Amino acid sequence: MNRRDCLALLGTIAAWPASAPAQQPAAQRRLGVLSVTSADEVIGQANLVEALAAHGWKGEDNLRIDWRSSAGDRTRLAQLADELIALKPDILLALGTPSVEELRRRTTTIPIVFAVVTDPVSQGLVQNLAHPGGNITGFTDYDGPLAGKWLEMLTQVTPKVSRAFVVYNPATAPFATLMLHTLEQAARTLHVTIEPAPVHDVASIATLAARKDGGFLVLPDFFAIANRAPLLAAIEQAHLPAVFCIRAFVDEGGLMSYSTDSAEQLRRAAGYIDRILKGALPADLPVQNPTKFELAINLKTARAIGVTLPPGLLAIANEVIE
Repeated sequence: MNRRDCLALLGTIAAWPASAPAQQPAAQRRLGVLSVTSADEVIGQANLVEALAAHGWKGEDNLRIDWRSSAGDRTRLAQLADELIALKPDILLALGTPSVEELRRRTTTIPIVFAVVTDPVSQGLVQNLAHPGGNITGFTDYDGPLAGKWLEMLTQVTPKVSRAFVVYNPATAPFATLMLHTLEQAARTLHVTIEPAPVHDVASIATLAARKDGGFLVLPDFFAIANRAPLLAAIEQAHLPAVFCIRAFVDEGGLMSYSTDSAEQLRRAAGYIDRILKGALPADLPVQNPTKFELAINLKTARAIGVTLPPGLLAIANEVIE
């Protein structure tokens, strides 16, 4: 090959497009989840994994999930919050008001998305719904007026209920004061008496069995959810009607529940997690109220405790257990 042909060949090679560099796997991000109840209760870990995968976040590829659950123990919850912060996650998911409270005490920089939280504005968790401010945003489960709906359902039972025992754990339901205020307002219209019935442990749950001449209204409290079995046993022993905050109580023998769709809450939270991991700021994402509710009624329980429910209530129920 002469010098002219060699130079022509080198020029041709230089003109070829550079080969694309080998694609590197995306850096794995880290999500910390703090729940007041256990991972398989009500809002399950599998639901979260599925919801995130729909947005392209998969554990084996680009997202590690560190899940911590306290099974209703507020002291344990604080310890678990410390563990999660020490892992330096890119983002946090807080399930329940106590989870948000513990995490916000520990960080003002890591984004926090919450779900299953009642009235976050009145509790001081965010500035307002449209512009939450700071590093926190998410999805509410109940608002004040809904508590009045629960009370109204309880008063539709025959024989008529004239006293409502409101069950909650002050340590895991810091919003209870807000709901009690709403219930007392509704009680004046419905001509019933509201009586707080705080519980702190399984032993205090058992004392509910001695309540007479009334009905139970169980607030959306993760302690109550985690201790469904002893709570349902005490209410069954009292032989009184009860309205609950989630469907799981009715499936396990409770009389009625009017609740949000927890799976939907998790799907929507996964959408915010996706947006924040891609660069959105929590302060720019409005807090959203629930969009789906379901009414469940257990007629077998109604017959067992000797109460009847109006046909109008049965007609609008999403699920009636015979």
